[in-house]
This record gives sequence, structure tokens and C-alpha cells, in this order.
Amino acid sequence: MSRLSTLSRSIDDKVAIVTGAASGMGRATAHLFADEGARVVVADLGADRVAAVANEISAAHGGDRVLGIECDVADHEQLRSMVEATVQRFGRLDIVVNNAGVSMINSAFQPEDEFEANWATTLDINLTAHARLIRLALPHLITSGEGRIVNIASTESIVTTAGLAAYAATKAGVVGLTKSLAVELGRHGVTVNCVCPGPIDTGMTAGIDAEAKEKYARRRVPLRRYGTPEEVAHMTLNLCMPASSFVNGTSIPVDGGMTIRHT
Repeated sequence: MSRLSTLSRSIDDKVAIVTGAASGMGRATAHLFADEGARVVVADLGADRVAAVANEISAAHGGDRVLGIECDVADHEQLRSMVEATVQRFGRLDIVVNNAGVSMINSAFQPEDEFEANWATTLDINLTAHARLIRLALPHLITSGEGRIVNIASTESIVTTAGLAAYAATKAGVVGLTKSLAVELGRHGVTVNCVCPGPIDTGMTAGIDAEAKEKYARRRVPLRRYGTPEEVAHMTLNLCMPASSFVNGTSIPVDGGMTIRHT
């Protein structure tokens, strides 16, 4: 029997850059995209960490499906070189996932030098790098005809934690950047969307005591648990499918219902 639907849910042979891909949600996203047939650029700090994930993908899908690039997203020229290397290797670029991020203590009561340093670093990595990579990738995303940009923000853009001023500000900024670029780029056939993960078991949350995590999840999350990196990756994948061509400018929480809970 022939298909009744017309829109594809496949990203087979699409080319995707995933930043922060050596661990956590980025690694899960790179793995999932490769599993779904995409050719993936694994970008992160640390040559050994990047190579480890690239080798995992290569072992499962072949070396021609992955490119590992050590990249500091706070460095404009390294971002430029990454985009150029991607197009040189794969001939195109269809998807950008801005996942790289840091969370640094940034309190109103910090010593000035610490506040300024942490504020500047967080903005460079969590927000400015997103805008720069999008601009560098844009000519290729337009040429693709089905360009997809997914920015990874956080539920800290909706509800916040004391002492994380820069983190919360940048994640709210990512939501604003997503909306603005979605309006601007829609006419060029490029969609821009945002995923806002809540409490997820990643390196950022690894330092939290297991008992404290369990207590928090029971108290705040209707599903009563932390999420997994792969659960976030699947939402990112959904936004990159050809079938999601009319989804643009959204910010989707992946938080087990945390941000809708009143008490």
C-alpha cells in the first residue's frame, strides 16, 4: 500500500553540526542523528574527547559519516574554520545544533573580577557563539532548501536559580535570538527553533548529590525524575525533520512538566 502522508520524517544524508558534542546532550544528539542517517560533525573542546565520540559513531556507521573537530565556540575563527571544514568534507550543511554551553557561578555578591570574568565567558559561549555560528552557516543552510537551526537553551530562561545570573540571562537571550532569527530567516526557507531542557542527567548536574536530585524531582517534576540526554536529543531531532517545516520560532521545554507545576 502506498503512503497516504507526503512529508518525510527522515534526516538521511543531511549534514549536521552539533556543538558541545563530546558529552551529555550533545553526544546523545550526535549519536541519534547518526543513527537516523545524517552525516555528523562532532564539535567540542578536547581532541581526545571529540575523537572518542567520533570513533563511536564511526564504529557504528562508518568513518564517512562523521567528522570530529576540536573547536572552542568562543573563538570566531575556529567557528569559521569548522564550517569551512564541514562543507569541504561533506559538500553541504543542512542542520546546526547550538548545544555548547557553560554554567558558572555569577552572583550579585561576587567579587567584581570574578563576576566580570564569569559573565563575559558565559555570554561568549552560551549566546554570542550561537549567533556567530548561525551567521557563518547561513549561506549553506539557505542553499540546502531545508535549513534547520536548533538552539539549546534551558528552563532557566523560564524559571531561574539564584547565583546563575549570566546563565539565566544567556538562556533567555537564546530564546530571544531564536525568535528574532526565525522571523528574519523564514523567508529563506530556514527554520529556527529552541529546546529548553529542564533537570537532565548530564555533566552539569553530575555534581549534585543523588539524594538531592531525587528530592528535587519528587517535589518539582510531575514525572518525578530527571530526564536523560537522549530524551532531549529526540526533541532536537523532531525539529530538524522535513516534516517539521512549519514549526518556526518555538521554544519547547523538555522538563517532565517542571515549568507548569505551581506547587
